[in-house]
Amino acid sequence: MTNKPIIPEQAYTLYDQFAHGLIERRDFMRGISKLAIGAVTTSFLLEGLMPNYALAEQVSFNDPDIKASFSLFDSPNGHGQGRGYLVTPTKTESKLPCVLVIHENRGLNPYVKDVARRLAKQGFIAFAPDGLFPLGGYPGNDEEGKAMQRSMDRDKLAQDFFAAADFLKTFPQGNGKVGAVGFCFGGGMVNKLITEHAEVINAGVPFYGSAPDLALVKNIKAPLMVQMGERDERVNGQWPDYEKALKAHNANYQAFTYAGAHHGFHNDSTSRYDKPHAELAWQRTVDFFKQYLTG
Repeated sequence: MTNKPIIPEQAYTLYDQFAHGLIERRDFMRGISKLAIGAVTTSFLLEGLMPNYALAEQVSFNDPDIKASFSLFDSPNGHGQGRGYLVTPTKTESKLPCVLVIHENRGLNPYVKDVARRLAKQGFIAFAPDGLFPLGGYPGNDEEGKAMQRSMDRDKLAQDFFAAADFLKTFPQGNGKVGAVGFCFGGGMVNKLITEHAEVINAGVPFYGSAPDLALVKNIKAPLMVQMGERDERVNGQWPDYEKALKAHNANYQAFTYAGAHHGFHNDSTSRYDKPHAELAWQRTVDFFKQYLTG
């Protein structure tokens, strides 16, 4: 039996640089072609690194336990109006905790929508805004979505997510408590929310997100759970100073670093997905929200 080739570590580094706009596509492709040796072909590497969203559906939008739809919300300090993917449990007799789900740096792709459905299956009202809505929404292509998001006014985009949190805070079926979970760009946005919109967020879980303005860490009121992959040098390099600030201000936080995991290890549409660690991180996230958003 022939063993499947292994994607070299350098390929993950190149993809991370490309996905976050640190190198151009031609430089990414040039680097990948240099790593193609023998069975590790260029096509094999690209197939492994690029997302396949058919792999990411853990909860169908037709699942009878949930109801998925889209909802508009006002964003007076952002782009005027936003739109998000709203998923609610179908059966409930009481007000429910709410969780804001914040996408990566490419818009509301199928993976992030599935994350919202997973939360609804666990009894939360989940709302995943599409930051690209002012430009027409997620285009169905990550590379195009990344370029669209990069072109946007960052301050207005942040205000759109602040407004989405406000939308959940007063959601009629909600219990008035709002958690926030985000991935990559979304993780950084969670950190921004808990420092700059602290009165609205009751619990935050950033997955491999950039640290906030450290001068604003003193504003944090919500408990925080930080999720990191051991091999994510770019984001992890910010953690020591962030943790120092959290400790200095007696923040209620916990942090987990998953051995051998890459940036994006929770995203089950790519080869960076680390199933054991992703499942553990997710269970910790759900338990954390249940602890701080219910009751």
